[in-house]
Amino acid sequence: MNNSEYQLIPGSSNALTFGILSIVLTIFCCGPFGAIFSFLGLSNANKAKRFYEENPGNYRGFENISTGKILSYIGLALALIYLVLGIIYFGLIIAFFANGEFQ
Repeated sequence: MNNSEYQLIPGSSNALTFGILSIVLTIFCCGPFGAIFSFLGLSNANKAKRFYEENPGNYRGFENISTGKILSYIGLALALIYLVLGIIYFGLIIAFFANGEFQ
């Protein structure tokens, strides 16, 4: 079987796309959208990995699964960092108002 006869793993390109979107949306938009796409990317990566493990000889594109999973984890980590920084930021603002610093 040559390379053109192999099928792309179903869901592998979706996992990669969602992984990229998770990072881009976290950095340029806001964290919750990035976290949502991270979970979607991880879900698609797991489904695609199951397809591949059932019959590895018929599929190509396993690197898309690995890359998508890594990018989804990075996007999720960035979303969590943004969440923590947002809580600290708004917590400090509330603390300043509660102490009467901004009167």
